[in-house]
Amino acid sequence: MSTTPKPSSSALISAGRRALQTEIRGLEGLLTRIDERFAEACALCLNCRGRIVVTGMGKSGHIASKIAATLSSTGSPAFFLHPAEASHGDHGDMGMITREDVLIALSNSGETPEVLTLLPPLARLGIPLIAMTGHPQSSLARSAHVHLDVSVEAEACPLNLAPTASTTTALALGDALAVSLLEARGFTEEDFARSHPGGALGRRLLLKVSDVMRQGDAIPKVSAETPMTEGLLEMSRKGLGMTIITDTQGLALGVYTDGDLRRSFDRQLDWHRATMAEVMTHPCKSIGPNALAAEAVLIMESHRITALPVVDEQGVVVGALNIHDLMRSGVY
Repeated sequence: MSTTPKPSSSALISAGRRALQTEIRGLEGLLTRIDERFAEACALCLNCRGRIVVTGMGKSGHIASKIAATLSSTGSPAFFLHPAEASHGDHGDMGMITREDVLIALSNSGETPEVLTLLPPLARLGIPLIAMTGHPQSSLARSAHVHLDVSVEAEACPLNLAPTASTTTALALGDALAVSLLEARGFTEEDFARSHPGGALGRRLLLKVSDVMRQGDAIPKVSAETPMTEGLLEMSRKGLGMTIITDTQGLALGVYTDGDLRRSFDRQLDWHRATMAEVMTHPCKSIGPNALAAEAVLIMESHRITALPVVDEQGVVVGALNIHDLMRSGVY
């Protein structure tokens, strides 16, 4: 019984590099095709009052799904439509498309039957069609309002069969389209965060100090007349690495931190007689409850501190937070 010889490391590395070189050539060839037709496709999408529907079958379908997701997350409402289900009577997904939409259809051959079946109902509805194919003379390309050429000289597959370079090129063109629309719409980081509120960027941009701060009895605070020993106990009990010194109206006068405690050893203090007014740092850094949590990170990093009082517009203490609160929330 014969066995296939185990390939050498050099052979595997060479095969991988050849595949990437083939795909790079495909992408380089795409550069010259970012032209007026590409601008027309962008204009159709920008003028769309509905949604951008992206469709494709098989491997092209996977790419179409990713393009739809990228468009949606960058300010161009879009969804993926499976062409076989759209044309099947039992599913009726064609009803998801409205006259206000634009359809982007992906098919390397331009002759995918399931995609071509969509053409008559699209024509009846008067929906603009953008085709992305590797064959400009194909049925799909000739039926489109705008055809975007994603042809490649060869697939990365050595048999020139498995969709590899062609799907990479189609995906890259979809990214180019999404980015061009993003810039044209003036889409910002804040817009991206609002569409990804659960992601790291969403947390960093949208989370406010009030969402993460300690409140009520969890706030470490004492009066200016409090003995230093009691202030230390309050700092230890609340576990924020600081205690806030306030006046009778709750206004922040200063803070006493772990760092202040270490520096106290260098001072000639009677620890049993000293009050918090004598040892506190004042004025102190603080932040408002409506500020972004990311601003708290900036203040802490800039001043090399690990905790902050949270005060309202009058300077009254309403909360407190430290670096660990920000880390737990995913902001830091």
